[in-house]
Amino acid sequence: MNIVNHIESNPKIMLGKPVIKGTRLTVELILTKLSDGFTLKDILGMYPHIKANDIQACLAYAAAVIQSEQMIKVA
Repeated sequence: MNIVNHIESNPKIMLGKPVIKGTRLTVELILTKLSDGFTLKDILGMYPHIKANDIQACLAYAAAVIQSEQMIKVA
């Protein structure tokens, strides 16, 4: 999946937080909904203007962020 087809970050939209393109729905919001137990079907029902691929892109974005995360050991 090409994340850039679904996720964008613009300082003029939601203070630059990553959002689903063409919306003000942040990746953070979608991940929170999923972690709260909402299903893909639930989320698509709440936000009918997005698609399943947009939600999958949110998960892919989160995975990419974690993959590049580096832990710094503090003594």
